[in-house]
Amino acid sequence: MYKVTLYTTKTCPFCKMEKDYLNSQNIAYEEVFVDENPQRADEMIAISGQMGVPFTVIEKNDGSKVTILGFDKPKIDQALGIV
Repeated sequence: MYKVTLYTTKTCPFCKMEKDYLNSQNIAYEEVFVDENPQRADEMIAISGQMGVPFTVIEKNDGSKVTILGFDKPKIDQALGIV
């Protein structure tokens, strides 16, 4: 099982595309609206070093983390083992 955290904003079209994709694959995720939560925005910046969204953190069973900037379907598929 993976823990997926998706940092988004209310107005980001690529965020919506990624959410639609994750939903179509039945992947559960925590959505963090960085435009509404400055503390979580700071958390995203600390992890990613930038302010772009969508920003995805996938924590694997072994505790390792994969970070993905933008809606990068091939990287998401690889990190989640979707074929």
